[in-house]
Amino acid sequence: MATWATRGLRGSTLEDMINRTNDKYREKGLALIQKVPTPITPIKIEKETRHITLAYFDQKSTVDYIGAVQGIPVCFDAKECATSTFALQNIHEHQVEFMLDFEKQDGIAFFLIYFTGEDLMYYLSIRQLKVFWDRSKNGGRKSFRLDELDPAYVIPKKKGVLVPYLDMIQLDLDKQEEKTE
Repeated sequence: MATWATRGLRGSTLEDMINRTNDKYREKGLALIQKVPTPITPIKIEKETRHITLAYFDQKSTVDYIGAVQGIPVCFDAKECATSTFALQNIHEHQVEFMLDFEKQDGIAFFLIYFTGEDLMYYLSIRQLKVFWDRSKNGGRKSFRLDELDPAYVIPKKKGVLVPYLDMIQLDLDKQEEKTE
């Protein structure tokens, strides 16, 4: 079982960038996205400072962020990858199920993946992930490579916004609409 002390600060830089982006989107009235707290049970608390020094995660978390963009329900998870190959073991089945159910309720579900070695941010819809997920469940690769991804969903750097993912949500919606026409 994972503990608070052993998991360290993995992904904290990415989450900080996303949190700042979400603050900016809220200030501009474009979106209201909240970080979902991970429920923990404190085991050791430093008496003087009242800081938690050891804790266990209570339950499986679903996604990192949830909210609304211009009235559209949105949920997403943030992941980091040091190489150009992303291992699907970094995503849990309960997350995939939650995100697929979320989209059945007319929401948008996706992953923001930061390929740190490439300094590249990518928007991966749950539908696109499902292709790789199903492939792995059917005996195929248990990962996907950056060169397998649609380059249209590489998140471009944008002045004033650290992780400008709203443009990718719009692109995702536009492509979904094209398929239904």
